[in-house]
Amino acid sequence: MRKFFYSKLALTNITKHRKTYIPYILTCICTIAMFYMMHFISGNPGLKKMSGGDSLITILNLGNNVIGIFSLIFLFYTNSFLMKRRKKEFGLFNILGMEKKHIAKVIVWETFFVTVSSIVIGLVSGIVTGKLMFLLLNNILQFDVPLTYFVSVKSIIVTLALFLGIFGLTMLNNLRQIHLAKPIELLRGGQVGEKEPKTKWLLVVIGVAALAYGYYIALVTESPLAVLNKFFLAVLLVIIGTYALFTAGTIAVLKLSRKNKRFYYQTKHFISISGMIYRMKQNAVGLANICILSTMVLVMLSTTVSLYIGMEDLLKNRYPKEIDLSATNISPEQAQVLEKMIQEEAVNYQVELKEPIFYRSAAFPSKRQGNQFKTDSNSIDSVARISIVELIPLDVFNQLKNQSATLEDNEVLVFTYRGEPVEDTLSISGKEFRIKAQVKDLPINGDAAAMLADSYFVVVKDEETIKSLYPANVNRTIEWKDLSFYYGFDTEGKPENKIALTNALSQKIQEANIQGFAEGREASRESFFSLYGGLFFLGLFLGALFIMATVLIMYYKQISEGYDDKDRFAIMQKVGLSKDEIKKSIKSQVLLVFFLPLIAAVVHIAFAFKVITKLMALLNLTNVGLFAICTAATILIFALFYALVYTLTAREYYKIVS
Repeated sequence: MRKFFYSKLALTNITKHRKTYIPYILTCICTIAMFYMMHFISGNPGLKKMSGGDSLITILNLGNNVIGIFSLIFLFYTNSFLMKRRKKEFGLFNILGMEKKHIAKVIVWETFFVTVSSIVIGLVSGIVTGKLMFLLLNNILQFDVPLTYFVSVKSIIVTLALFLGIFGLTMLNNLRQIHLAKPIELLRGGQVGEKEPKTKWLLVVIGVAALAYGYYIALVTESPLAVLNKFFLAVLLVIIGTYALFTAGTIAVLKLSRKNKRFYYQTKHFISISGMIYRMKQNAVGLANICILSTMVLVMLSTTVSLYIGMEDLLKNRYPKEIDLSATNISPEQAQVLEKMIQEEAVNYQVELKEPIFYRSAAFPSKRQGNQFKTDSNSIDSVARISIVELIPLDVFNQLKNQSATLEDNEVLVFTYRGEPVEDTLSISGKEFRIKAQVKDLPINGDAAAMLADSYFVVVKDEETIKSLYPANVNRTIEWKDLSFYYGFDTEGKPENKIALTNALSQKIQEANIQGFAEGREASRESFFSLYGGLFFLGLFLGALFIMATVLIMYYKQISEGYDDKDRFAIMQKVGLSKDEIKKSIKSQVLLVFFLPLIAAVVHIAFAFKVITKLMALLNLTNVGLFAICTAATILIFALFYALVYTLTAREYYKIVS
């Protein structure tokens, strides 16, 4: 019987502390199942056979890494809640005669039972529900995916290795805490950190400065490439500011509230504010975690949902014409040959050409400084500062716009596709021009939508002007001899015929040894659904993971708060505080603590909205209204879910303290 003593004691402890252990085990099970499913799907050989499969594999591998890293951090974090509640119990064991090595055995057995149950149930759940994930992915991608479902031994081994490692590390950390702690420290473990903190004004200033600068970057950055570079800096600053303000700012605000006598000396305010000040140091990190996780959920779901819903808009932005052909170094005679070839192939594949546009132009990278576009290699020192200039002859512009505009040698027309408009004059390669007019709209090549850089279309007098402005060293891989040629058209015909025509045009271009390509909406549809459908799938997957983490942190926080407040409210009840007054105080405290992170998350989203729309434009989504609706709907649904969690956890809190 003695050899089973520690294992039985471990099982008894888990059963006795089921309010804290069951949510933890359920979280472990869900995390393990999600990691197995993501690893299995990302490693499925069928992905390599589908159009856009490489993009989908990259996205799913990213999700795999995020889940793995998040699992390590999050399970360590939640384990700290368990240990906080258990330290007093272990201290009693130690005082009653149980040595630390015996306590260590109990911890090892507890970890063993949690690990085995979590991994076994988690893997079984992952294997069983993996089929459902396959069906979900198929439905999202909207085309047949050549995936085969089977039990992946490799995914099982990787999942086992990762989570055995995580559980092993958490066990070693628990043993370390028990080994280093004195019995009296273990007995007071539940009250560690309850000393009233000082107001750290320096940290408040740092938090305000970091948050303000992060918001400033989000509001003033205009260039898409600059947004891409500065976005992660802004995110880092906002995270630093959030933690600093929740840690020090909340304490400062609470202490200022305490100085307001009229507000403070009300029963519900007096109890809740004094209680929160007393333990805000340890509360703040949990609140900041909830805020950051809530922000991540809102951003991830709103962006991926809007990208998926706006798929047709994405395709139309990327391909203004259903099929187009682009080629470099094309003379007017070659352009006529290509135009004839397109028309012949369209007849062969029973596709009717509608509203064709075609033009010759020359595009090159430059660095914009004010109204100057510098093209020498020394000026273009950063990818983030590149602007694309595309020169178009006046006769081509008049043909495209059905106009009869005229230009002098030193005059140009400018169409700003993306970037800050140029006023009055501009200089290209050192030659200055007067801007005669700003063009409001221009039918252009869809490649401009794919470019991350700012794009400026400049209409000049003739081709000779273009050749004099084109920089000699702009493209070392292709010798520049003549202008580029673009031919785009809408179509009438079957989707499979449109795809066949696009592929045939690409083949003809290669056979003619022309530097160019053909592309189209239907031919690229599967690739787009692979990319954006994969992002949507990942958003749902990680959104569910982060919501689960948010709920668990909120639950543990309430349970922890309840046990900490139990004795305090018992004393207050003995000195005359009624149950109704306790309920009002609890409601006041829990409302403030719970909804502060959500309010902060919504504020983060509001300030980030502009910069996120810039990033969405890089992914070809320019429908700001759609993104705004998806963001508002996501916030509303998440807030309702958040309120439901608040209701449930507040009930548990009240049960404990009463």
